[in-house]
Amino acid sequence: MEFPSETPPELPPIPPREPILTLPGALTAYVLLLAVIHLRVLLPPDLENWTIDVFGFIPKRYDSTLLAIDFPGGEGAKVWTFVTYSLLHANLSHIGFNVLWLLPFGSALARRFGAIRFFVFMAVTAAAGALAHLVSHEHAVAPMIGASASVSGTMAAAIRFAFVRGSFLSFSRGDAEAAAQVPALSLTRALRDRRVLGFLGVWFGVNIIFGVGSIAIGADGASVAWQAHIGGFLAGLLLFSLFDPVPRAAPHAADASSRDGTNRG
Repeated sequence: MEFPSETPPELPPIPPREPILTLPGALTAYVLLLAVIHLRVLLPPDLENWTIDVFGFIPKRYDSTLLAIDFPGGEGAKVWTFVTYSLLHANLSHIGFNVLWLLPFGSALARRFGAIRFFVFMAVTAAAGALAHLVSHEHAVAPMIGASASVSGTMAAAIRFAFVRGSFLSFSRGDAEAAAQVPALSLTRALRDRRVLGFLGVWFGVNIIFGVGSIAIGADGASVAWQAHIGGFLAGLLLFSLFDPVPRAAPHAADASSRDGTNRG
């Protein structure tokens, strides 16, 4: 006698393996742009210095006194250098330091904002950093270059949702896409979160140490424009909601989601 064979149970599909390091397209394009522009160091010294004078941010350029200096770039440079300075770097250690900090925070923000919002955000925070540097270095002749103000802006914006349950700095995070799409906390609720306050304390403390101690990055002894960092950071923190496309959670839901279940059985 023959018996019908039992159908073997279906096995669950094997989830696809994610690469160890995945970057959203917008951030990849931004990093590649920084790398391509940095090839200017291969230019003859006179031409390389010219590019810094034309595209770097020089506070003295905005001096309207009789001691004003005519810099290359004319009136147009007074506009575009508020952003273009952030695409120039002094050396490989300078660009590497900025990219290193940009990878975790910039990745989450680029996934959340999308390409256009992300690029506009980087430009706005760069301009905020330049404005802070202009106010604090009104007659400075030395050009300021580097993406640190924009990087600081991404860090500030990311902490608005980074510690929420399921996000990339929480104990119970999801995959990269899900972690970048959790509802953000309002600014007032974020500033009441102990982890956010701790992050702010450490960040401002490090930048004050850099500023007071005049610590330099790189072998050329260039000082750190820490005021520009603060300008970019504050812009990212305060203007985040203008760029955020993810609907805000209800207050009670935000409170619940921000508690990262530390009581595990």
